[in-house]
Amino acid sequence: MLTVLVALGSAALYLVAYHTYGKWVGERIFGVDPERVAPSREINDGVDFVPSRKELVFGHHFTSIAGTGPIVGPAIAVVWGWVPALVWVLVGSIVMGAVHDFGSLIVSMRHRGRTIADLAGTVVNRRVRLLFMIVVVVGLWIVLAVFGLVIAAIFTLYPSSIVPVFAQIPIAVGLGIWLRRGGGLIAGTLVAVVLMYGTIAWSASIDWQQSPLLPMWLTGELGPVAFWTLVLLAYVSIASVLPVQWLLQPRDYINTHQLLGAMGLLALGLLATRPEIVADAVNLTPAPAADGAMAPAMLPFLFVTIACGAISGFHCLVASGCSSRQLTSEADARYVGFGAMLTEGMLAVLVILACAAGIGLGSQIDGPLGAELLTGREAWLHHYGTWGGDSGLASVLAPFIGGAANMIETIGLDRSFALAIMGVFVASFAATTLDSATRLQRYVIAELVKGERDTVGPIRRAMGSRFGATALAVVSAGALALSDAWEVGLAEAGKGGMTLWPIFGATNQLLAGLALLVVTVWLVRQERPIWVTAVPMVFMLAMTAWAIATLIGQFARSDGAVHLLAIAVMMLALEVWIVIEAAVLVKQRPLAGVDGVRSD
Repeated sequence: MLTVLVALGSAALYLVAYHTYGKWVGERIFGVDPERVAPSREINDGVDFVPSRKELVFGHHFTSIAGTGPIVGPAIAVVWGWVPALVWVLVGSIVMGAVHDFGSLIVSMRHRGRTIADLAGTVVNRRVRLLFMIVVVVGLWIVLAVFGLVIAAIFTLYPSSIVPVFAQIPIAVGLGIWLRRGGGLIAGTLVAVVLMYGTIAWSASIDWQQSPLLPMWLTGELGPVAFWTLVLLAYVSIASVLPVQWLLQPRDYINTHQLLGAMGLLALGLLATRPEIVADAVNLTPAPAADGAMAPAMLPFLFVTIACGAISGFHCLVASGCSSRQLTSEADARYVGFGAMLTEGMLAVLVILACAAGIGLGSQIDGPLGAELLTGREAWLHHYGTWGGDSGLASVLAPFIGGAANMIETIGLDRSFALAIMGVFVASFAATTLDSATRLQRYVIAELVKGERDTVGPIRRAMGSRFGATALAVVSAGALALSDAWEVGLAEAGKGGMTLWPIFGATNQLLAGLALLVVTVWLVRQERPIWVTAVPMVFMLAMTAWAIATLIGQFARSDGAVHLLAIAVMMLALEVWIVIEAAVLVKQRPLAGVDGVRSD
């Protein structure tokens, strides 16, 4: 019964927060003005700046920010206990994450849809713009590598998710054509969702391990993880340069319904089973892994392990680089910026409950005498009795997908169908994040290459183009994702994804702190109250600096982690530099609106 109370209480808390705190922040702190002309209407280039219905933008925004962050993060952090994870998700998403996303969206809309990184040059100074963009480029580089590996791990574990995920592409293109020709949104949505679930049901009915349809390359020299990572990066390199309304927007929109449907099934399963929580409430010292790897300390790593679901720097890029260019009015900003973050927080709550309670309903493992079913506390200890952070992404995703399928199965769905739903659920989230992250990396690389000059040479012009910037983003991400190929070969490459997760989390949360810093300085210059953004900013910058400093020590003692050590050192140096620049600005300059004119 405790699990049901936690779920219902969390949902109620989020609804109240949206209609009270979110409304107050919009009116009192950011001064939302529905009459202000939105960038989508002012520029409207038909590619990136496209006036769109708020429901479509919410779908694109939610699926882009959610990714697998609110799944992988909580699924790892439960090892420290379900209570710390839950408290951080609830508090963080309301007073930090939602404010961060909402603020980034509004500030970008006030400045013609410019990314928060580009705006740092206007709000603070040109040096900070360059430094911020370097942080963004590195952060997105890691996002592309990690999320590509996540999807590859899901495809390898659950082959039934492959066809439904790729089938979403033609379904989304068809929906986009239907809407552009004046078709009804409700009718198009119903057909698209039925087709998506139809492909899941069909794929779940096939034994892919025994099927002749199983691609031969999955057993060849190019391992499955490496193969799918390369395929996915090739796909996003194409998807990210297409006009946003052709594929990205309709795919994210229909994915929202599929994903909210999966969350609904998970909630129904939770209500039907009312599973007992079998996880530790708090566990400050998890046992070492089988290979002797020690678990990192809960403080500060809880706050960087659970990023999406509480607060995530990637969100400021989606808000300022994509969603701000599609909303037709500031009146829709709270619905998208604040509402989507709280929805993601609810997803993280369900993940915590699936890993803390759902897994106790049964976990199938390969024992010495063959298949063995573990239940209750024994099942949880199998996955979380020791630190599993170095066991690969698959070992982290399995408890959530298995626990969620356990709960869904109790409402009458076939287990293979339940597993396929959850596999597609995770892979689809990650795929939409890959789409948006590649597009965002293209924007940032183009802005970084162009700089402040009006004229550029042929090389810089090529790198600043849609295709050149995309190629640079995708190729470099593939190299990072498969960087362990030099040691283990391509057949085993990409299985060290969990090695990237701590530096991904730290860089991501650094980006969140820096985005809050830019928004806070912007508020100072607008002569508005700053405590709403300043308190989360200080907290995130402190936790991030602590985590990165700890990682520097770990990477320095580890063989084969020179590239990660270099990234960590660079991120810490950039954080210190940017904070000093902002502090000097606020101390020395008179309070005035950006460019000397108040924007409200």
